[in-house]
Amino acid sequence: MDHARAAISNLFGGEPMSYTRFSIARQTDGDNSHVEMKLAADDEEGGEIGRPEHLHANMPPPWRRGKNRCFLVIAAVLLLLIGFLIGYLSYGGRMQKASRCLDGSGKCEITPTTSYLVDDDETEEEEVPGPPVLYWPELRTVLSDKLSARRLEDNLRQRANKYSFEAGQSEDESIASYIHDQFTSFLLDEVWNDEHYIKLQVKGSSNNKVSILENGEEEELESPDAYVAYSKSGSVVGKPVHVNYGLKADFQKLQKQGVSLNETIIIFRAGKITLAEKVANAEEAGAVGALMYLDPSDYKMTDALAPFGHAHLGTGDPFTPGFPSFNHTQFPPVESSGLPRIAVQTISSKAVGKLFRRMDGENCLLEWNSGVLGCKVMLSSTSNMTVKLSVNNVMVDRKILNIFGAIKGFEEPDRYVVIGAQRDSWGPGAAKAGVGTAILLELAYVISDMVKHDGYKPRRSIIFASWSAGEYGAVGATEWLEGYSATLHAKAFTYINLDAAVLGFNDVKISASPLLYTLLERTMKGVKDPTKDSGSLYDRVGSDWVKTVVPLGLDNAAFPFLAYSGIPVVSFGFCNKEEEYSFLGTTEDTVENLKRTDKLYALMRAAAEVAGQIALRLTHDHELFLDFERYGEELLAFQEKFLPYYRDVKALGLTLNWLFFARGDFQRATDALRRDIANSDRENRVIRRALNDRIMKVEYDFLSPYLSPKDTPFRHIFFGKGSHTLQSLLENLQLLRTSRDSVNVNMLKEQLALVTWTIKGAANALVGDIWDTDNEF
Repeated sequence: MDHARAAISNLFGGEPMSYTRFSIARQTDGDNSHVEMKLAADDEEGGEIGRPEHLHANMPPPWRRGKNRCFLVIAAVLLLLIGFLIGYLSYGGRMQKASRCLDGSGKCEITPTTSYLVDDDETEEEEVPGPPVLYWPELRTVLSDKLSARRLEDNLRQRANKYSFEAGQSEDESIASYIHDQFTSFLLDEVWNDEHYIKLQVKGSSNNKVSILENGEEEELESPDAYVAYSKSGSVVGKPVHVNYGLKADFQKLQKQGVSLNETIIIFRAGKITLAEKVANAEEAGAVGALMYLDPSDYKMTDALAPFGHAHLGTGDPFTPGFPSFNHTQFPPVESSGLPRIAVQTISSKAVGKLFRRMDGENCLLEWNSGVLGCKVMLSSTSNMTVKLSVNNVMVDRKILNIFGAIKGFEEPDRYVVIGAQRDSWGPGAAKAGVGTAILLELAYVISDMVKHDGYKPRRSIIFASWSAGEYGAVGATEWLEGYSATLHAKAFTYINLDAAVLGFNDVKISASPLLYTLLERTMKGVKDPTKDSGSLYDRVGSDWVKTVVPLGLDNAAFPFLAYSGIPVVSFGFCNKEEEYSFLGTTEDTVENLKRTDKLYALMRAAAEVAGQIALRLTHDHELFLDFERYGEELLAFQEKFLPYYRDVKALGLTLNWLFFARGDFQRATDALRRDIANSDRENRVIRRALNDRIMKVEYDFLSPYLSPKDTPFRHIFFGKGSHTLQSLLENLQLLRTSRDSVNVNMLKEQLALVTWTIKGAANALVGDIWDTDNEF
């Protein structure tokens, strides 16, 4: 045995030595301990105790030293391989746990406070030296302190003493260049332009004209400078009929009274719905032309003003519906179904008053509350007077520019919030485009400064966008969405609209996706009310503010983001509910007229703070601040509206049960996602990104996948336009009670199927991976 020990000792140390046996024993009295150390071989072998020659080192021969080094290297390699295998197996175990968070099964078992993909030491090494992390209260304070009413005033002054910023014309291009230079001077991470080549309809060589024909004579009523884009060109003649605001209910009321609207020229006042919707209602009623005016009861000091507008029932370039208007695009020979087939023009209330005085028929209903004296509905049966409308608009090809600047996120630069404002206007556009552009520049400056000098490191990117051709129906914004739809729906998770943010003093106007209600409420609690010495914006709107949310219309640039691309949106501003801003869309929308608004720049600053806080919160927090559970409440609200018609549907051999079951599936999916978030490792980037991706797709999943974006661009079942929407389904169900014979049962069956499977699809997408979904209700 001694020889064997010597051989092993020589192998690893090159020096034969006795092994040492320690014997540690405590004496019974506990006072002292002693250690016995024996230099010996095994007693069982009967060897001698302690051989003196073993205590001295002997130098081995050279050939043995080289051999020993070789064995040392081999041993080191073996130890390295064993360590690697242990680490690999440990990592695989952690990843199995991670998969339970990623797949949406609701079986996350990870300690929320620690990362399980990296060791503690590695986590410490990832910390980037620099300014301390800004927590949300500090970040909100920094934003508020930096926002400047003086800079907002300077930016708005760019619209002063200018007559027009028509899309694609010199003034529009000039301010586009200015915005590009400003973004560059703010040292944004990226600044770029996006070109689109579009078709616009503009005024011809002479003004359009409205005339009165009577007894073979033609008398010019008015020839305004304003025009309505995308009107049918040419001349039409018809008897005038006044239809209040041009709502469907207004047309139905006259038709029930036996008033024929075929071959007539409809007169309606501005407000309530967009001009394009009014025109579509007139065309559906059989009219050949339409005239719109600003009623003095709604719009003060506008007697001689005729507003500009467009009649396209949609957004974007109507001659490339569903397609981007890039220069290299081969345009298909199609046009939007939303283009009108009747002539349309705006006139002043002064001209309308003159026309009413020539009409000898029934007076307007008292409930219409018309501000024009002598308001008439139509002519008498004996009158031979008619109105002639001549439209000389022409089509032109124009290049427009969208201007962008970006602050890149430090963790997820490919996920971004977009903040945008319309830049163009037919007149000076101080309220329509000037306020939004001023706020856009201020936010770009302030947030960039916070990143450069205050240590703010946004997790996700912020994109600042200046749109052109907004006056023609959010053309610039829509073409961008169409051009990059495959990218944007997966990367852009919120759009913040700044257009027309200040149109009054007394009230707050909010349009938003339900996903942003909770964030908007918390934001309003943190922004001071600019109209009072104390209190917040939330104090002003009250706890029931959600009931006052205004549905997004076609005239809001946020609409295509929500209804076409499925991106959550918010549009926030100040207004006077009892009185419209008089000069919107007219040549009198000047800085001087806008400055009549009390505390204008304080209101602009407050609107900027709301938009800024929303953008910062969405790029600051680990978890996306999108309340995906809110849509469960919205679905439940619709279910309660559908429920009274349960028996009516059953009488047709159909059922609402599948629709209700789909709503329940969506509710369970939101519950599962909330559990996954609660049980996940918030600090782990892989899991956090996977969970956030599931959150940000909620809005997109409510776009009906069973419709063509070209034929039905606004596919959102809550906010879209068409028979696929929940609102359209509700209206059809209501007809079962009021006009059952007019209900198309096959169409109703299709509506139920498409809505049900869209909701079921949204539930499946929210759950996670395909193995956690099914087609059972």
